[in-house]
Parts: sequence; C-alpha cells; structure tokens
Amino acid sequence: MQKYCFFSIYAVEMRINSYLWGMMELLTLDFMKPLQGVEAFSTTRGEVDRRNAYSGVNLCDYVGDDALHVLDARLTLAMQLGVDLDDLVMPRQTHSCRVAVIDEDFRSMDIVGQEAALEGVDALVTSLKGVVIGVNTADCVPIVLADAQAGVIAVAHAGWRGTADRIVKAVVEEMCRQGSRASSIQVAMGPSICQECFEVGDEVVEAFGQAHFDLDTIVKRHVGTGKAHIDLRAANRDTLVAAGVTADRIVLSQHCSRCEHSRFFSARRLGISSGRTFTGIVRR
Repeated sequence: MQKYCFFSIYAVEMRINSYLWGMMELLTLDFMKPLQGVEAFSTTRGEVDRRNAYSGVNLCDYVGDDALHVLDARLTLAMQLGVDLDDLVMPRQTHSCRVAVIDEDFRSMDIVGQEAALEGVDALVTSLKGVVIGVNTADCVPIVLADAQAGVIAVAHAGWRGTADRIVKAVVEEMCRQGSRASSIQVAMGPSICQECFEVGDEVVEAFGQAHFDLDTIVKRHVGTGKAHIDLRAANRDTLVAAGVTADRIVLSQHCSRCEHSRFFSARRLGISSGRTFTGIVRR
C-alpha cells in the first residue's frame, strides 16, 4: 500500500538512490521447523544518527517521518526482496484486534479502497504468493504465523492492549477460515521489548487480570521499585497455545528493542516520534 503519488521520473531516481544505498540488513525469523517457500524477517536500522530518532530504515508512514525517507526505505526493501512496491502491504495500526484478509478482491481495489480496508487494522492474513504482508513496531510484539501445508500466512502487531484482547487468537481463527488448522500453524516473534524493560502501571496488570490471564506466569515485580513488569511474549504464547497452536511450534524472540535501540526502533528509548521496525512474511 502506497500513499505517494510522484512522477515516474522521480520514482526512477529514487530507485537509483536506493540501489546506491546497497542492501538492507534483515533479521531472519526462523520457525521451529523450516518452512519451504516461506520467508519471514524484521528490518534493522542500519546506519544510525543518534541525533535523529528516525534515522536508519523506517517504512512506517504515519509516525512523523519524512515521506521521502519512508519511500526510499520501501523501495530498497522491495528491490531487495524482488517484489514490486505495491506488493508491500502494511496496515495503519491502532492497537485494535481487527484482522484483514489480503486476497484478490483487495488487490483489485484502487488505492483509496485499499487504504480504507487497512485503516485501524493490526493483523493481516493472506494465501497469495509474492505479497509481503507486515506490521510496524517499536517495542510491541510483531508475530508471524505460517501454515505451509495450507498455504496461509499471517502477521500481527501485539502491543499490551492487543495482547490483552488476544489478537493472535483472532488471527488463528481467521487463518483457519482460510483453510489452516491451528495445530499446523508455526509462529515466530520478532524483536520487541523484554520483560525486564517493560515496566507498567497497576492498571495494565488489572487489565490482564480482567482478561483472565495467569498473572503468575506473565507478571513479576521489580525488587527495588515494586513496579510490575509484564512478559508480552509469554502472554501471546499462552494465547496461541489456548487457540490450538502447539507450544513446540512457537519461537520467541531473544532480541529486545529497548536494549538494542541502535539496531531496532524503541519508543521507550527514542520516544513516540521515532521510526518503526518492519516485520514481514511472504510466500514464494
């Protein structure tokens, strides 16, 4: 999905500039068992100017970054993946639990229709080949899901609100409507804030308690401050298992966006007005 309407000569110039930049460093997200024909990854920031919270690779167009900087990053990624710019599909996230299906009907829409379909969406599901679906995060948990046998892939953005509302359960249910079986789905999580860094207020803990999460497994108190720290990765894992995904098919990331803020964007370290890490998945 693109919101940019530039002259073709400018797009060519941008492609040349992107080519001169060279290749992006992508973090490959590995599933527990190799899936032939499925690729999943997270972008890394690359070269960083510490004075600029948007510096590096940012594909997110609604967080205040310069539009040309975002476009250049998207062009570079598209060329590196060998897809067209229109094959990069990402929603405008709002911490909802809305899941959109990217199918031929979606692809046949004009730009206005596609933008409307992606507004307020935080997860995508598709069975199309060659379409890169992805989400943008800066501490929230990006989650990729794949059922290679059914040919269905998905991606979700799970902040604490989406996690508490069980967005991944909604994704698994939609994948099953598209032909998957929960027991055949494999899951990998991209870089996100770790439990040690994710300090929250008691109202957040209360929200998870009201949502009937097992607080003993996802919440711990800091010895010195008494503040609560929530493990978002574990909370999403527990939701996936309850939805029928087997625990041995779920891979949690070991990368913390806040600890590694020079490699991945972190709103808690850089502020809300900063770039986002793009996590995508594609069927070849």
